[in-house]
Amino acid sequence: MQDSAGNGMAATVGPCASIPADHMAFIRQVLDRVGDKWSMLIIAVLEGGPMRYTDLQRQIPGISQRMLTHTLRQLTEDGFISRTAYAEVPPRVEYALTPLGGGLKDIVKQLIGWTADHHDEVRANRSRAGITASSASRP
Repeated sequence: MQDSAGNGMAATVGPCASIPADHMAFIRQVLDRVGDKWSMLIIAVLEGGPMRYTDLQRQIPGISQRMLTHTLRQLTEDGFISRTAYAEVPPRVEYALTPLGGGLKDIVKQLIGWTADHHDEVRANRSRAGITASSASRP
């Protein structure tokens, strides 16, 4: 029998109790993907319909080209978004939520909204704890 960090033992109570132990590593990977700040923002922005790469970049302040490309690739690989390339001159590529990704949009919007609503409170708590926003984002 392994401990919970060894992935060999299933939880006996709580939200993880119904999940087989051999599924937990994959579930953590998916949660990491959809819980990533850039993934959530891309899903929220795509709620309005298909968008081109440059429009996405304009709608998500602070995201680098490299990170946008990387995150779009991952979300496409997992089936949360689709990538459609049109054979035009100049070439046009659009990204859109798939039905799977659409199932996340309300959850993501609620989480983003909650964060915006509680921004001042969290900032004040961090300030009291001596943590600045820039140091909190570092690994």
